[in-house]
Amino acid sequence: MENIIEVKNLTKDYGHGRGIFDFSFGVKQGSVFGLVGTNGSGKTTTIRHMMGFIKSDKGSVAIHGLDAWKDAAKIKKMVGYIPGQIDFPDVGTGTAFLKIQADMLGMKDFSYMNDLIDRFKIDITAPLKRMSKGMKQKMGIVAAFMAQPDIYLLDEPSTGLDPLMRDTLIELILEQKAQGKTIFLSSHIFKELEDTCDSVLFIHDGRMVDITDRSLYEADPRETYTFTLADEEEYILCRDKVQEFIDGHPEAGIQCWRRHRHHSFTLNLPVALLNELFSLFARYTVTALGSEPFTLEKYYTTIIENVEDK
Repeated sequence: MENIIEVKNLTKDYGHGRGIFDFSFGVKQGSVFGLVGTNGSGKTTTIRHMMGFIKSDKGSVAIHGLDAWKDAAKIKKMVGYIPGQIDFPDVGTGTAFLKIQADMLGMKDFSYMNDLIDRFKIDITAPLKRMSKGMKQKMGIVAAFMAQPDIYLLDEPSTGLDPLMRDTLIELILEQKAQGKTIFLSSHIFKELEDTCDSVLFIHDGRMVDITDRSLYEADPRETYTFTLADEEEYILCRDKVQEFIDGHPEAGIQCWRRHRHHSFTLNLPVALLNELFSLFARYTVTALGSEPFTLEKYYTTIIENVEDK
């Protein structure tokens, strides 16, 4: 399956360490690709390059083989876009705005648009300027999806939505994916990413940190385990053994780590290694044991902690 979006060595330096630096990745046709990072890490800057709003200092973005900067006008006609900050033109009501959008897109059939309006429970007769943040976000979703383009670029699309409407958005994204559409979205809501994405790119301070693939993530289930030992002496005796365990299982990679706190070790690793791990701690006095699923959010937090510790 070919990449419909190609980002190569994309760099935009705003000075003082701000911007994005040497981003390279591809998004396969018919997939959902997620982008997650802390505030100011470069999510919106990346998507604005894709839309041709920003000219890079170095590198390129291609969508359907078109240069995102040179062919921005063509690309805008083939993508559904939700900006990170929605600011509607002063055209009166939601009805008037959607009519203008439909005319620009050359739409003749409004049945899908009307279906979206019903699903997101929007009063399109209300003045745009008086709509709440959540209602404006829902208007932005309808505007982006109503022509059912082949590609979607969504910058924090669930901002301002309540949980029910967020679930409706997830359903909408999965429906479009089932039709073979390509979706690139940034989000800080990990449930959105877990429920929809085939791949997720982690960025931090304007730099790529890691890309995780959904198939690998689901095929290798992990848990987070915390072992608390009786005292400092037990902890010291056990510490080297834990390090040997980590060093001896390179398949756990960066997803296996330790943390020293209150004579405790916290590790996340494949469930298949659990018996071996329990055997290691069997010779020590364990006073507490806890576990929790190793989610995408936990994976992200682990990677960022490792980056910041270096």
